Amino acid sequence: MTLRQARCAFSVCVAELVLYAVSLGHEVALDEGTERLTEKDPTSDHMLNSLHHVGLAQDVLLYINGVYANKTEAYAPLGEYWENLGKTKNLPLAWGGRFNDGNHFSMAWAGRK
Repeated sequence: MTLRQARCAFSVCVAELVLYAVSLGHEVALDEGTERLTEKDPTSDHMLNSLHHVGLAQDVLLYINGVYANKTEAYAPLGEYWENLGKTKNLPLAWGGRFNDGNHFSMAWAGRK
């Protein structure tokens, strides 16, 4: 799978995740979906080699009853949905809640999760 193909598949999965969260009655916003390091802008809020830099990671901001959910546990239903979506589509989707970053949703690429 090329990076283009991976990014396109990942984007469809993010859209499905957002629709799932909305179906649960939550509000959702996306944050820093395709931030990349460049020679012109070598600064970033993400770790080096982050999948955010290649467009294969998305931070999802979840609002429950109008209040921002800042605890990993609040994202567990979305995380389970995301991981099951990966199994269904045979894609290496990973939820950040497995490493205490509940609002992080990504797709493994080139050995990175």
